Amino acid sequence: MVSPTDAERLKRAAAAAAVEEVQDGMVVGLGTGSTAAHVVQLLAPRVAAGLDITAVATSRATDAAARAVGIRLVTPDALGAIDLCIDGVDEIDSRLRAIKGGGGAMLLEKIVATLARRNIAIADGSKRVERLGGRAVPIEILPAARGLVAAEIARLGGAADLRLRDGAPWVTDWGHHILDAQFPNITDATALARALSAIPGALGHGLFLTEIDALYVAGSDGVSRQERPIDE
Repeated sequence: MVSPTDAERLKRAAAAAAVEEVQDGMVVGLGTGSTAAHVVQLLAPRVAAGLDITAVATSRATDAAARAVGIRLVTPDALGAIDLCIDGVDEIDSRLRAIKGGGGAMLLEKIVATLARRNIAIADGSKRVERLGGRAVPIEILPAARGLVAAEIARLGGAADLRLRDGAPWVTDWGHHILDAQFPNITDATALARALSAIPGALGHGLFLTEIDALYVAGSDGVSRQERPIDE
């Protein structure tokens, strides 16, 4: 079992390896959560030393952190492509298919990841899994669609819980709610992703099946890199 202190150390090591891919002139997508926070911290001294990049933040929290260390930011709405995106994952399998959204920002994370020519995931070794489904799949919803989306999740064999913060519904940066859907046996992740995307009122989900191009994972024996299998 990895302690919280060791997990943060490993995530930072993976982030340090990944940010070596950031070069002058790039537009860089910055993820959300504790892993992505290491990316921002590690880029800060390079930017201060003259690294010329523009960043796209996937949440207000990341936006604020990046601005605080002097990273220049743009919004993704006018962009047709992003050079590189770096973000964490909640779990990831050997085919680089992942579940994301623990930080509640998977909707914009997926937009930015889709815009990215190269999308890098960073993680400690505990996030590696044989099969997706140990973690809930977050689904960002219109509040008015909660009943409908929950019923459709049940029809698909899952169970949905409304994500709460301090006893009230979690509200995303965009004013939406999140259902955390547990699927005990994801046998066909592609079909599940397609079904979730088709539910009216479900605005985005945390299954990232084709977006990730490379994984930097840190363990007791150091940091390793895996590229997406060529047949994917």
